[in-house]
Amino acid sequence: MSKLVAPAEAVARIPDGAVVTVSSSSALGCPDFVLAALGRRFDTEGHPGNLTMLHPIAAGDMYGVKGIDHIAKDGLIRRVLAGSYPSGPSTLPMPEIWKMVVEDRVEAYNVPSGIMFDMHREAAARRPGVLTRIGLDTFVDPVREGCAMNDRAAARPIVSRVEFAGETWLHFPNIYPDVCILRATTADERGNLTYEHEGAYLGGLEQAIATRNNGGLVIAQVSRMTAAGSLRPHDVRVPGHLVDLVVLDPEQKQTCETPYDPAISGQIMRPWSSFKTAEHGVEKIIARRAALELKAGMTANLGFGISAQVPRILLEEGHPEAVTWAIEQGAVGGMPLTDFAFGCASNADAFVPSPQQFIYFQGGGFDVSFLSFLEVDVEGNVNVSKLGKKPYLTAGCGGFVDITAHAKKIVFSGWFEAGAAVDLTEDGIHVRSPGKFTKMVDKVEHVTFSGRRAREQGQDVLYITERCVMRLTQGGLVATEIMPGIDLERDIVAASRGRVQAAPDARVISTALLSKAPMGWTP
Repeated sequence: MSKLVAPAEAVARIPDGAVVTVSSSSALGCPDFVLAALGRRFDTEGHPGNLTMLHPIAAGDMYGVKGIDHIAKDGLIRRVLAGSYPSGPSTLPMPEIWKMVVEDRVEAYNVPSGIMFDMHREAAARRPGVLTRIGLDTFVDPVREGCAMNDRAAARPIVSRVEFAGETWLHFPNIYPDVCILRATTADERGNLTYEHEGAYLGGLEQAIATRNNGGLVIAQVSRMTAAGSLRPHDVRVPGHLVDLVVLDPEQKQTCETPYDPAISGQIMRPWSSFKTAEHGVEKIIARRAALELKAGMTANLGFGISAQVPRILLEEGHPEAVTWAIEQGAVGGMPLTDFAFGCASNADAFVPSPQQFIYFQGGGFDVSFLSFLEVDVEGNVNVSKLGKKPYLTAGCGGFVDITAHAKKIVFSGWFEAGAAVDLTEDGIHVRSPGKFTKMVDKVEHVTFSGRRAREQGQDVLYITERCVMRLTQGGLVATEIMPGIDLERDIVAASRGRVQAAPDARVISTALLSKAPMGWTP
């Protein structure tokens, strides 16, 4: 008997007060059709109300897939725990969910994505919650914000510090999901799900298991259905005994602004010549210097922003496969995509479910992580998760905290100053006029990465900007390499108000990085 129902019938089964977990990553894998139906039901009936929403990664974007914004309504949701939230440029309107957060109309928490997946696994197995050291001395830690994004959340803590086996840990008590909303490509009549057109598996299986083990309801959105027994067992990622209802949306997008690209789902392999290299400019120079930290055979993690250009540097140098890239949505190898398609990769070697990818990240199994920063302080702390003046310009922490907690080596990239007028020539980078403010501050607004903890653990941490390369030392930030054309005292020490000091043996970086031709990187 087919499990296919209309979206209105599916969401009619969601009760008031339910805990609802949603599998998505921005527009990638977002069950937008079901979320829209849930919002419409509330508008019509006033039910369901007072939902707690769990989003390991953001649901929806700001470019056409509303996701969580369909349900960002007073009375519908009471509490949201999310690894990230929809984000975008200040030229677009603030998402409704962000309005609810900043106006204190919903209990809102930013929980690292890996911990969110851990919470599902622990709830499914009925173990006593998540015990982790991920997030110690960051905003996740209750000695700071304890993941709370506003006053309503701070009044209801979700994490505590505990002592176990002589060490300090963070404890997240179980939250048991009553409803799971996930997405796949194909369902058969028994509810077996395959993901052949998806750019990632994400965490749908684990979220469905946690819900099923709690006696809850699992709703799957797909773009097509097939007869029972017609799917290859090895292709089924979520078996039908975990799925109660199936909703059909033939128009679902593969990811943001992308109806369907077979290279994203690994069904074709693109020629390397079909990928664009990074546009020449200052950010490319920063990415080039970051690429110099790589050696052939390494496995590297990659984040959004300037860091996302590093694979394009290796492409331009003629060695696109010298390094294996691993991203939190699950792709391993290939070419990580940028802009609207970030979180996807073409020509991937494999797709790993996000919960397993985060186990790999949390344990520090990779060689180096390339990430970006909003601001850095004198302790080496990094903020990427909170921007008070324009909150929705950042998505929150995502997997950043999980990735950096035990990474052997971390390379942060960003601008030294905001809004500076900079001239780029093949001889140097020249600061024509200073910026509005330095990103090297006394104290970051939000501690997403703890410099103190990094020093305690002996992590190798670099900060690469358009002016210099800084290293995290016991004494703070020290500029060890200077970009050609940069005046050390004026453009670095004075511009940072003394927060960055120069190493006695600081050297000038080769002008090869500034050339419009490849810089000559070899594995």
